[in-house]
Amino acid sequence: MANWWDSLAVFDTETTGLSTRDDRIVTAYLGILGPGGEVVEAHSWLADPGVVIPPQATAVHGVSTEQAQREGRAAPEVVAEVVEKLRWVHSVGIPLVVYNASYDLSLCYREAQRYGVEPVANPRPVVDPLVIDRALDPYRKGKRTLDVVAGHYGVVNPAAHNAEGDAVTAGLVARALGARFADQLADVDALHDHQVDWAYSWAQNFKRYLENQGRPARGLSGAWPLDEGLD
Repeated sequence: MANWWDSLAVFDTETTGLSTRDDRIVTAYLGILGPGGEVVEAHSWLADPGVVIPPQATAVHGVSTEQAQREGRAAPEVVAEVVEKLRWVHSVGIPLVVYNASYDLSLCYREAQRYGVEPVANPRPVVDPLVIDRALDPYRKGKRTLDVVAGHYGVVNPAAHNAEGDAVTAGLVARALGARFADQLADVDALHDHQVDWAYSWAQNFKRYLENQGRPARGLSGAWPLDEGLD
């Protein structure tokens, strides 16, 4: 019997910042991984986001405003193609792996709205290794960045903070999670529903922790795989 992780779509974006409401796509990658984790199909985009790329964002992903203007395609064209590929993935039922999915998918949703493209309103099934790892290994100490979590599961990211490298790495981590926790993660549709609950529970627990520390706890609704307030 085939496992859901035998064929995966993997997706990642690099952007102008951290706001799903205001920031823009700079680069994006969507790939298909085959049964051995090999890339069997790949799509990459470089956009001119139409706004200045802050130096701190360039320091992360390496794309400057000048490079995006010189080499990137118009943002409306890129966004339309990205959304079309995401819609195709969901139409054929391939699980979509996105690390911290509520960020990338919410940003794509708002980018689509910005340019008059119909967003993907109900992405499913989505597999988010961050949400799964937090839920199934909650007491492990240390950060839960992609590189750290990948290392924990024996996956090497060949190009951190590059949309292709991060997307493929997230897919390989998803495969490792599926194999390690096969009994709990066997049904990908049930897994999608579990992640909705797990993401909300984690956010509420973290919110209480911050409040007990006297620290602000804004922006922790726990909505997944899309932010609250999307219409």
